[in-house]
Amino acid sequence: MTEDQTRLADSTNTPKNAADAPPADSLDLKEYTGKYRYGSASYQKTVERRKSRSIKIGPVLIGGGFPIAVQSMTTTDTRDVEATVRQIESLEAEGCEIVRVSVLNMDAAEKLGEIKKRINIPLVADIHFRYKLALEAIAQGVHKVRLNPGNIGARHKVEAVCSAAKDAGIPIRIGVNSGSLPRDLLIKYGHDDPEAFALAAMRQIEILEDHNFHNIAISVKSTNVNTSYYAYKILATMTDYPFHVGITEAGTSWPGSIKSAAGIGAILMQGLGDTIRVSLATDPVEEVKVGKRILRSLELKHEGVDIIACPTCGRCQIDMIPLAEEVERRTAHFKSPLKAAVMGCVVNGPGEAMAADIGIAGGDGIGLLFKKGKVVGEVKEHELADLLVSEIAKMTGEAVAEDDPLYDILGAPPLTHTTDTPPLTDKSGAPPLTNITGAPRLTENPGAPPLGVGSVGPSSEKGARPLQAGSHPAPETKDPRIHKITSGKNRLEGNTSGRGGVLKSEHPDWLPDSAKK
Repeated sequence: MTEDQTRLADSTNTPKNAADAPPADSLDLKEYTGKYRYGSASYQKTVERRKSRSIKIGPVLIGGGFPIAVQSMTTTDTRDVEATVRQIESLEAEGCEIVRVSVLNMDAAEKLGEIKKRINIPLVADIHFRYKLALEAIAQGVHKVRLNPGNIGARHKVEAVCSAAKDAGIPIRIGVNSGSLPRDLLIKYGHDDPEAFALAAMRQIEILEDHNFHNIAISVKSTNVNTSYYAYKILATMTDYPFHVGITEAGTSWPGSIKSAAGIGAILMQGLGDTIRVSLATDPVEEVKVGKRILRSLELKHEGVDIIACPTCGRCQIDMIPLAEEVERRTAHFKSPLKAAVMGCVVNGPGEAMAADIGIAGGDGIGLLFKKGKVVGEVKEHELADLLVSEIAKMTGEAVAEDDPLYDILGAPPLTHTTDTPPLTDKSGAPPLTNITGAPRLTENPGAPPLGVGSVGPSSEKGARPLQAGSHPAPETKDPRIHKITSGKNRLEGNTSGRGGVLKSEHPDWLPDSAKK
């Protein structure tokens, strides 16, 4: 055993030898099983998720090892179809995968079909007490119903809902919270006892199972983090139905996000959870942002650029925090998973951010570009943000945003294969342009060579984007970071924008003039 292995074993109370291990039925040993091996630093790097049943919510599958879905709930009056659809569209644009709407009365229930037709993600109806609202919601074609069968009333009412859901092939989510605990459990356990939540959920499950209904999801959400955490752990020993995880009524945006991250994160780290909803008293779009960030932080969702940024210290000789915020803002729309570091110290930065795919560090007017901890170039400090964003665009194959300062240089992704746009001609009588997507009618500057087939944009003396394919060289650019045009190849030395850019580089790394040796 090395000294480091010994320290790790001591710090985690891991037995150094199998003979020293506690009995196999020890709870502590069970928690270590699969995470640490005796006397070694080998640990489980990914969360081992609970084996749950899978259910289908429209096109989205949850449970059974399928990706954890992020969902939210509208705050609009469901009877206002236009407002509700607008909000759902904004949620969908942010990455919401399932959306729930409240069904206050029959007027709201009758609007669900119209709402469903106009959105692209599964629609869930939230029902309380009135079973006929559930029946109408199912008739309108919702993808899931959330209700507690114990609140519905007589047995024939529950049977009617189960029968309708079964015929439609949609699941029912049982949602237990402090407000829905049965009176006898409240008297015995109080509002915040996790055992009461788990027992209440099992009672609701048994009602549905008595009607031979098994297409079920469950949530046991308290506003208390500890209660929720232990309630899910207890319930996991009782059933294998998929879990909808959250901390209910978590609060306003800032404290609610912290509480949700602590609670949902802790539950997910136990391998529990198949879909999540962050409950915040704010715009529900923020719920989706926080939910996605929780999953990304736990490496349960691999999407987007993850910015690693040092908190700065007295060694920092660069205005690093605004720099990190700028890079984060300019790369927020990228979908490809990538780790990028923004560090404030050229001495320790690259080494401290070795886990990053790419990063920058700066100080005293100097900026370094590094990949996997290895310095690959040196630039002027003020060029760092543009350099990092352009490299990220190249590595991900995605375009910078249209309002990004680099857009006119790197351009948009290639436009391909459609007949939606009428043939375009130029003033020189060149053949019609084809194979473009949604481009406006183009003209050339007098005397310019004919346009070739490929990715095109508005032509003007200022800011014109070069062509991707064709027999003509790209237009000149005055940007100092572009060094020369190689005619015939349509390449710019120094521009490695990949899919996001129109021209490709002869060099492995895009670097400004100051980096050229």
